[in-house]
Amino acid sequence: MKVIVTGTTGMVGEGVMLACLVDPTVERVLSVARRPSGHAHPKLEECLIPDFRELGAFEARLSGYDACFYCAGVSSVGMSEADYTAITYDTVVAFAAALARLNPGMVLTHVSGAHTDSSEQGRVMWARVKGKAENALMRLPFRSVYNFRPGLMTPVPGQKNLKRTYRFLLPLVPLMKFVLPALKLEEVERAMVRSVTSGAPKQVLEVADIKALAST
Repeated sequence: MKVIVTGTTGMVGEGVMLACLVDPTVERVLSVARRPSGHAHPKLEECLIPDFRELGAFEARLSGYDACFYCAGVSSVGMSEADYTAITYDTVVAFAAALARLNPGMVLTHVSGAHTDSSEQGRVMWARVKGKAENALMRLPFRSVYNFRPGLMTPVPGQKNLKRTYRFLLPLVPLMKFVLPALKLEEVERAMVRSVTSGAPKQVLEVADIKALAST
C-alpha cells in the first residue's frame, strides 16, 4: 500500500513513519510536514506544506494513496481553546476533507488521545476539541475512518524527535507500564496497517483495541 504520514517531526508520526519504512506491506511513504523529517529511505518521499489548510499547490502530490496516518498534533498546555481548535480541529478536518476528495477509496487513521470526549460537552477543553475532531472526521466520505486513542507510547529504534522530558522519563517506562496502559509505536503502526488491509471492529479504538488489532 501507499501511505501518507503526517507529523513526522514529532514522536508519534516519526515512529509510525519509521515502522512503515520497514514494513513489507507498505510500498511507499509520503511524509507530510512543515519541516523535513531528517530521514532518508528508498521508500520515503517528503512533501513540505506550510499550512495544511491550503493544499491547492500540493494536490497532485497528495493523490494516489491508499491510506493516511494522521499523527500531527500539539499539546494543549498553555493554549487557548481558540488556538487549540485551529490546530486540532480546523486544520485536521480541512486536510482530511481534501484527501477524501482526492482519494475516494482512502482509509484515514487519526491519532487522537486517551480520554477524548466524544460528547463534545465535557469540562476538559482538549478532550472536548479532540472529540469534535473525531466526530467530524467520521462524517467524511472516506472508505473508512478510525480514531486511535493511545496512551503511553514507546519509540522505535532510530527516532530523533523525542522531547527532552520524554528522554528523561524513558528509563522509567517499564515501571510506568504497571500504572498506565502502554503501546509500542510498532504496534500502533501495525494496527494502522491492519485497519487498511482488514478493517477494524470499531471506529474509535482504545489502547486494548489497538493492541488487539496489531496482533491479528
